[in-house]
Amino acid sequence: MRELSVVITVMNEEENIKPLLESVRSALSGIDYEVVLVDDGSADKTKQQILEHTDDRTVLVELRKNYGQSTAMTAGIDYSRGRYVALLDGDLQNDPTDIPAMLELLKKEDWDVVAGNRKNRKDGFILRKIPSKIANALIRKMTGVYIKDYGCTLKIFKREIAEELGLYGELHRFIPVLAKLQGAKITQVDVKHHARIHGKSKYGINRTFKVMSDLVLMVFMRKYMQKPMHLFGPIGFVSFGIGVLINIYLLALKIMGQDIGGKPLLILGLILLIGGIQFITIGIVADINTRTYFESQNKKTYNVRKVYHAKKEINHTSDVMM
Repeated sequence: MRELSVVITVMNEEENIKPLLESVRSALSGIDYEVVLVDDGSADKTKQQILEHTDDRTVLVELRKNYGQSTAMTAGIDYSRGRYVALLDGDLQNDPTDIPAMLELLKKEDWDVVAGNRKNRKDGFILRKIPSKIANALIRKMTGVYIKDYGCTLKIFKREIAEELGLYGELHRFIPVLAKLQGAKITQVDVKHHARIHGKSKYGINRTFKVMSDLVLMVFMRKYMQKPMHLFGPIGFVSFGIGVLINIYLLALKIMGQDIGGKPLLILGLILLIGGIQFITIGIVADINTRTYFESQNKKTYNVRKVYHAKKEINHTSDVMM
């Protein structure tokens, strides 16, 4: 088992592969490490560039299609063999030279997770920084996990924490919350951040709605995962109580001879209220059922086409998994 596995998910990053691998090798020269690159359905020459610049410390996991960053991270963690696991972006915006100090802090002070905080972020102010600040503030407030920068991919974990993150959908934004659910001790350090030079960003303003949807799930998991009745019980009782009061009111009107069938606004309000509660709870229950389906049967949320080690294709079920 190596000391450190650096998991990097890439999609259409052909121009970044060579400088990325060179920077990782230079930064980690004194560490027993491996690099696990996950090609998440690239349509360019990313795979060829990886194979061209790989060495005996490099593993390429090629997914059959684009599954998204969370699932690609899960694949990388599954195929890694290090005692500690680092997550790193493949766009050269994270700096691998921060990894040795973060690893030393993780070992020296017995943290479970060391998260990066992009001190001087080199991104667009309106489309990236402002939405990020708002999202970070909301996540901190609603989950109670006080990390400054949820969007920074650069993090280092003890292996047992990384393996139990349970990354599905697009939950990579909430990794600190998922780690906290395991009781992980988390600290954060300032890290360097660089502007993207090659390729195009995969993030856009449309991800705001996805973040909000996932935040609802994270709040549920953080506060009510082991006691869902504490959430649904009060809602049910309040809803039931309001329903009883409304029916008593309508019954009184009926007794007094009034027509209660001509109140469409009241009917519309009830439909919207009940429908909203149903949609939210169905979404949460469906997500929990998905997690149970995969975890209870040890199923994977991805399919691997091939795995390469030192430019050679290997049997990914026997040679990589440990």
